[in-house]
Amino acid sequence: MKKSALIVWGGWDGHQPEQVAEIFKGILEEENFQVEVSHSLDSYADKEKLKSLDLIVPHWTMGEIEKKYVLNISEAVAAGVGLAGCHGGMCDSFRNNVDWQFITGGNWVAHPGNDGVEYMVNIKHSSSPLLEGISDFKVVSEQYYLHYDPAVEVLASTRFPVFHGPHSANKAVDMPVVWTKRWGLGNVFYSSLGHQANIVAMPEVSLIMRRGFLWAAEGKGRAEEMDVASINGNVRTYTGMGDSQ
Repeated sequence: MKKSALIVWGGWDGHQPEQVAEIFKGILEEENFQVEVSHSLDSYADKEKLKSLDLIVPHWTMGEIEKKYVLNISEAVAAGVGLAGCHGGMCDSFRNNVDWQFITGGNWVAHPGNDGVEYMVNIKHSSSPLLEGISDFKVVSEQYYLHYDPAVEVLASTRFPVFHGPHSANKAVDMPVVWTKRWGLGNVFYSSLGHQANIVAMPEVSLIMRRGFLWAAEGKGRAEEMDVASINGNVRTYTGMGDSQ
């Protein structure tokens, strides 16, 4: 039986969301997913449909979203649905919604030097086999400076500063590029690479996204082996979210 994925694209056109969504669709179909592609945030309105999926792939930049849609996604992911995306399409989606930032693991704050900065992506040797066999590589693109959740597992990083600015007065730091985290029973995967379609199409970047999609979608199978009713109950009674707007 095929796994199912929903890709929702939109927001700022500078990130070429439609073109990137097509690349993601192709990757997932190669992995035998049944893929629905949407250009509307209303795709997040049906909570039960979201919970029936294996994977949600957001690619929406600098938008505004109804709070109930984020809570629907939260409940679906906590019940085992995977969440995976890249660049500003996932971690610069909704700047006014801190719940979204909590679920995804971080939020963009700057890209010193803008587009065209050459920097290294350094693969981390961690407990995760997700990036096994991928070597460090250079990218010429935006280098994302993020505020991120200390609970994430960092799989790749980049060194700041490369382009000098006010942030350079601080010590050099390793900024996450790729990470994973858990949200209830769900797997959450993020890569900051992917400013435009040509970056997403790089062999290293597309392979990272392919592996991330597959890993994120594994949570649904784990959830089906457990008593999901108890998780759903906890999500419904959880009062730590919902104050973002």
